[in-house]
Amino acid sequence: MSTTDASQIESRLEVRAGGLIAHVAISNPARLNSMNSGLMAQFIETIGALATNSDLRALVLTGAGEKAFIGGADIKEMAVLASPDQARTFIARVHDCCVALRDLPVPVIARINGACFGAGLEMAAACDLRVASTTALFGMQEVRLGIPSVIEAALLPTLVGWGRAREILLLGETFDAQRALDWRLVERLAGPDVLDASVETWLESLLACSPGAVRAQKALIRKWEDLPLTAAISAGIDSFAAAFETPEPREAMREFLEREAIRKALR
Repeated sequence: MSTTDASQIESRLEVRAGGLIAHVAISNPARLNSMNSGLMAQFIETIGALATNSDLRALVLTGAGEKAFIGGADIKEMAVLASPDQARTFIARVHDCCVALRDLPVPVIARINGACFGAGLEMAAACDLRVASTTALFGMQEVRLGIPSVIEAALLPTLVGWGRAREILLLGETFDAQRALDWRLVERLAGPDVLDASVETWLESLLACSPGAVRAQKALIRKWEDLPLTAAISAGIDSFAAAFETPEPREAMREFLEREAIRKALR
């Protein structure tokens, strides 16, 4: 499904023994995979459809090609916004893209393969795990374009701390992948030739976990972000109890104990 230009959302499902892995790529090669309104609408629709798939175990988000993850929101489109109402509508769409990732019931891995600027960095922050190519570049350059960084830029202090977030947002400078790792903006770095292998190690770990438990854990983490400590702990107790509404915990624990018994017998 294409937008009115050459940009599109590329999506495919990979069948694994433990379930389905979704691979979604932003493809807007003429604009460093920047997000225009058509792409955003298509992205929200794509992620919304995946959210209803009960066999889905994880989603890998990346940018098409080798130059960019997501180069930001399309500056050409922003440059012709004629009123505050139009600006509000545009930025709300970007926010909806981030919410789609945060509310997806399964973990989202950001495979950051190049330029990751502005809205692209906000979408990366909305993912659950982030691995970047050693050649990736990062930045929130909005203040150099006459606008503040908004929406999911609010997640940055939870990743890098307030001081680093201020440095990123107030200066609008570009920084490299090693600095992104040092600042804990990403969890891993990998050379371009082993980026997929690094993603695969996470996928293998996710598939080794109980699917219902992973979904419950992501939903709980999402609640923790918005709750004060006492309420967050209470939500965790509710989530623990709800897990036993299915046989999954008992089956997983029985299998664990059986493996432990075999391991001890072989000592």
